[in-house]
Amino acid sequence: MTASSAKRQPNRWPALLDAAAAQFAERGYHATSMRDLAAATAMTPGAIYFHVASKQALLLAVYEEGVQRILDRVEAAAATAREPWARLEKAIAAHLAAVLDAGAYARVVIRILPHDAPEIAAELKQLRDRYEARFARYFAAIALPRERDAAVARLALLGAMNWTPVWYKDGGKSVPAIARELLAPLRALAGAKPARGAK
Repeated sequence: MTASSAKRQPNRWPALLDAAAAQFAERGYHATSMRDLAAATAMTPGAIYFHVASKQALLLAVYEEGVQRILDRVEAAAATAREPWARLEKAIAAHLAAVLDAGAYARVVIRILPHDAPEIAAELKQLRDRYEARFARYFAAIALPRERDAAVARLALLGAMNWTPVWYKDGGKSVPAIARELLAPLRALAGAKPARGAK
């Protein structure tokens, strides 16, 4: 099954996708029914099935959109820096901005794991891997000591980034400042010069 197999009527599809993202992010995948989505979009369940074959296909479409939105932000931000540490810091800040955004798509990607939807777990994992592969390229460009496990360090950093919405509060540290703080231990480990910038 692929997201592109969903039957879409252009004028209703964006609203349905937005509603599904909001419901999945707020309630979770299993707690969201097609009736919930119908109520949120003022559509009948039958009308939803005209657009998409199943709830799994709808989740896959939301996931695909969420991953693409994060990727677009990260790649645009990283393109503004040449030095590897600066590029990674920009990528982290863009990822944080995506997951802290009021929009629900990125929150679906970090909240709903592939095993939550076994029927499409392989497709969801493929989408997550697509993003993580891009992030891994930025991470691979920095120099860590050989005795350190770079894969564990990268996954720990991703985990910390994705946990940020749990504790982040408006009016606290800025997103770029949080990105610098998350990267600071790795910079220190590598003996890299600390970044300078706005707080």
